[in-house]
Amino acid sequence: MLSPRLLREPLISLVLKPRERVYAPGDTLTAEHQIDAVDPAQIRAIEVSVLWYTEGKGEEDLAVHFFNRLSAEDEANYHNLHQLGHFSTTLPNSPLSYEGVNLKIRWCARLRLFMPQGKKFVADVPFRLGDIPSPKVYEHGSEQHVETPVAGKIPAA
Repeated sequence: MLSPRLLREPLISLVLKPRERVYAPGDTLTAEHQIDAVDPAQIRAIEVSVLWYTEGKGEEDLAVHFFNRLSAEDEANYHNLHQLGHFSTTLPNSPLSYEGVNLKIRWCARLRLFMPQGKKFVADVPFRLGDIPSPKVYEHGSEQHVETPVAGKIPAA
């Protein structure tokens, strides 16, 4: 029988402050993070980041806006990797979050935890940058129309 200690997965807490999930360009995003339910000596490194990525038709893109790696190899961090940590960054002017029909642009805060034997755990907290309304898709017979807040009705290709 396996030891309960070997079955335990880490508890990763990543919380945005304030808890609002819509931010304006230039706002400061602050997050708190903490790792529990694992032996602190087993934590090899933590990476915290703020990034955006695309989903939809075509190639998917990803870009990192903020990144910080805390490693157990750095003696200053060795005893602090499991304790409550903070990071903050000023959000950029673009790209703004967008929930389109063919393309979605999404933002998130991410924490990656690195453990022995190459085990990795990831926690993402999504948020919106900007407040662009989503387009609406309407079916009319065999035609499909997309209504956007800016361009009005545009036939879908």
